[in-house]
Amino acid sequence: MATHLITGAGSGIGAAVARRLHERGDELVLLARDAGRAKELAGQFPGARTLVADLADPDRISKSLGMQPMPDHLDSLLHIAGVVDLGPIGDLRPKTWHQQLNANLISPAELTRLFLPQLRAVRGHVVFVNSGAGLNAHAEWGAYAASKHGLKALADSLRQEEHAGGVRVTSVYPGRTASPMQAKVHSQEGKEYDPAKFIDPESVATTILMAIDLPRDAEVNDLTVRPGR
Repeated sequence: MATHLITGAGSGIGAAVARRLHERGDELVLLARDAGRAKELAGQFPGARTLVADLADPDRISKSLGMQPMPDHLDSLLHIAGVVDLGPIGDLRPKTWHQQLNANLISPAELTRLFLPQLRAVRGHVVFVNSGAGLNAHAEWGAYAASKHGLKALADSLRQEEHAGGVRVTSVYPGRTASPMQAKVHSQEGKEYDPAKFIDPESVATTILMAIDLPRDAEVNDLTVRPGR
């Protein structure tokens, strides 16, 4: 039975991944932004452990986790949480940049730093759920794309640093996926949202499980998932 720490397990891709791992009997450690959210996740996934730390405030993550019982064994760290806020570069204030860089890049880097000892001990796996915006930036996606381009750089550097020790690192780049985040994007774009037109989170979850279940003789570095219709 493997142990997985998951961010973003409350909805979308994160919820799909957590559900699949939970159903097969793996142990879950779910990161929540506050105690209320932790209680909701514990009810959604009976038997799962929760940790409380706010990805919006990476400077406090270490202190927050230091006050809670930490898992002493960790097979994978799955960075799935993310935030998005669109707008032209000329209109984006520093607050908008900080929100997206903190949650999408700096906090994943800090969590990785904090849990690397456990991952190194078992030759574990770090998965970064990135975005198509982490490969190509478009108009009004500047801050989000910058955070995701940075996440690609983080994953690439980590892979080179940890490969000799056996820690595997995978980046997954989903296209538009049916999720609350996608509903928000459509609202900001002024478009009608039809989830049937986009990738089902379960399909992305399938690719993530494939990567972490791959035998030790191989490693998926980068995985791009695009809508099939």
